[in-house]
Amino acid sequence: MKKVSLLAISVSLIFAACHNSENDFDAAGAFESVETIVSTESSGTIMQFNVEEGQTLKPHQFVGYLDSVQLYYKKQQLEDQIASTTSQIPNIPVQIASLQAQLSEAKKNQDRISNLFKANAATQQQMDDANTQVEVLNKQIDAQESTLGITSTTLSKNIAPIQAQIDQLNDQLVKCRIINPIHGTVLTKYAENHEVVMPGKALYKIAETDTLILRAYITGSQLTEVKLGQKVKVRTDLGANQYRFYPGTVYWVSDKSEFTPKTIPTKDERADLVYAIKVRVINDGYLKIGMYGEVSFQQ
Repeated sequence: MKKVSLLAISVSLIFAACHNSENDFDAAGAFESVETIVSTESSGTIMQFNVEEGQTLKPHQFVGYLDSVQLYYKKQQLEDQIASTTSQIPNIPVQIASLQAQLSEAKKNQDRISNLFKANAATQQQMDDANTQVEVLNKQIDAQESTLGITSTTLSKNIAPIQAQIDQLNDQLVKCRIINPIHGTVLTKYAENHEVVMPGKALYKIAETDTLILRAYITGSQLTEVKLGQKVKVRTDLGANQYRFYPGTVYWVSDKSEFTPKTIPTKDERADLVYAIKVRVINDGYLKIGMYGEVSFQQ
């Protein structure tokens, strides 16, 4: 009888220990992640789209593009207009080169006449004619430079709005490329090749999986045990009373209470109102979105 009693007591203690181990946690919840929906920024036909559900993508990774032929032709047309307009801009130094040559000869003649005049070998009329010729050529050059400058400025101003259109087209061409924004795993794919899409059309949903968020719930009496930046222990169930443990950091505590979610147990199951907390956990590859986890505030 004593052997039977001792065996019964031992089994009871083992069961109680297992039961306590299974409930030795302060809060529980499910893992989630920040999800990003990648959408189109332009309109057109999807010519290439290399995205599959479950695929891991890197930041700034090229995953496809939209048809941009018409945009390219429009840009080429505008570039031709700029080239045509630019060819009409006068080359001022070349245009006035002949007048500059005449002015140079006129100044040489002016110097020669001046020297002769000082030696009483030239008349006042000759000196006046030489000075007048230099003055006239200077005025002609100034007038020519002014006219050519106005023409050049006008043509340059005509180029500016065309260049602005090209810049706009360049931006649209860039937006025809589908670039993945963050590192993560593709959760859902919403579009396929050869579909015609408009700006804002959702293409796929991606979530950051290197670090997951455990949204757990605590009772009001546990609020004093939690603070932002607190290090906690997170565990997940492997089955057969086996667990995998992870370090976690509390980075958000709700300032509003809510009713206990039916699928989320808490340490005090009698509480009707709980507070949500978020724990950041580095994923080693075993954690999955939607998986349940438990939090212990004791390290």
